[in-house]
Amino acid sequence: MASDDLSSLPSADDEKYGFQRPEMFSIKLAGTVDAYDRHVFLCYKSPEAWPARVEGSESDPLPKFLSSAFKARKNDISVKTKLTVCEGREGTDFADGDVLIFPDMIKYRGLKESDVDSFVDDVIVNGKPWESGAQEVLTGSHVFVCAHGSRDRRCGVCGPVLIDKFIEEAELRGMKDKVFVSPCSHIGGHKYAGNLIIYSPGADGIITGHWYGYVAPDDVPELLDEHIGKGQIIERLWRGQMGVSAEEIEKALEHKVPNGESEKLKDQKLPNGEDSKKSEEKPQENFAGCCQGANGVSCCRDGSLEQTSGIEEKKQKETTEATSGKKDGLACKLTSCIGKWEQSDILAAVAVVGAVATVGVAVYSFHRRSG
Repeated sequence: MASDDLSSLPSADDEKYGFQRPEMFSIKLAGTVDAYDRHVFLCYKSPEAWPARVEGSESDPLPKFLSSAFKARKNDISVKTKLTVCEGREGTDFADGDVLIFPDMIKYRGLKESDVDSFVDDVIVNGKPWESGAQEVLTGSHVFVCAHGSRDRRCGVCGPVLIDKFIEEAELRGMKDKVFVSPCSHIGGHKYAGNLIIYSPGADGIITGHWYGYVAPDDVPELLDEHIGKGQIIERLWRGQMGVSAEEIEKALEHKVPNGESEKLKDQKLPNGEDSKKSEEKPQENFAGCCQGANGVSCCRDGSLEQTSGIEEKKQKETTEATSGKKDGLACKLTSCIGKWEQSDILAAVAVVGAVATVGVAVYSFHRRSG
């Protein structure tokens, strides 16, 4: 069942579902993205052809097979991964069956139902090149705009308008071959429509994904010029980032700004390298349901038991070392005290002996003179 094209609704519907709806900027955006470290996009048909649950449709076997394979192997997948469907059109850069992987910037062409298991085993589970397909490198910046109208009318109204605006503004700036814009299926948070994700290189060249919500057409030039052009986050629209938890986001936002006020996160580019380092240093979170990504696909193993055991071990070790240190310190102090005590006793004894000898000599001298 395909959805209707909702991009040209009358103004009354635009006020209810579009950029003029009352809920715009009614909720704080920062911290509304679950932590994840990899995003897989399956290119498949167009938004008009996507059913509300594209990953579960009997008439769309490829998304269903791939989603099912992710779920079946979730305990084997060590990287927190999201799965989303994006548009696939023949004769374009992204055709039906192509798979895009971020932040790896990799594309595989022509995935078929019969190839799904080997693809998931090689690439997603084991992190190696797919034996049955050639790996291609993606370049430039990639913008994915939720336009899943059959899932939620707000995305169906806002998404297509934003896509057209991105394409128009990118062409005006001569960025047509550097910025690639694609409609995608549900990514979570219909109420934040227009929703989009930008995968682009930072100042250090490392790719990461930034999520934006409540995006309107007038915001598109700023996203192109500031975020893609300069690597500066537009704070008032920013929902979160790949590889960063909600807690880390709260710490990163030094200046709290109410949604709707214009301010950029200058000098606060959430450096990709540092974020990756943080992810490595921070203990892994409970993976149960951690990749509840687009269309409800969960694909991470449950590492809570290993994690709990590791934390307890570390605490026990720290406690043991601390106790040992205290004991050692106490022993040193006792040794020092004992040393001082023995030394004073010896001196006292010597003084007593000396005094006795002096008295003895004096008595002897007195008796001798008397005799």
